[in-house]
Amino acid sequence: FDRMLNALDLASRIPAVDNWPPYDIVKTGEDDYRIDMAVAGLAEADLTITQERNTLVVTGRKVQEPQSAAEYLHRGIAGREFERRFDLAE
Repeated sequence: FDRMLNALDLASRIPAVDNWPPYDIVKTGEDDYRIDMAVAGLAEADLTITQERNTLVVTGRKVQEPQSAAEYLHRGIAGREFERRFDLAE
């Protein structure tokens, strides 16, 4: 777990070209961690979480919404697609 924490810490220090969506990594116990992500504009059904070897992959893809009767005067919530990868310890 120390290697995982070091890798996560290193990843947070390297400036990323695309830093959306923002996220927090929280240590909740001796060997327990939680990743909180702010994915405004996406529903739970729009998110996919998978593990590929030692990498946790969180993907967000907006499902096409049916036409709504609502008339938006301004749409400021992005809801854009993303893929965020986190390296995990062996």
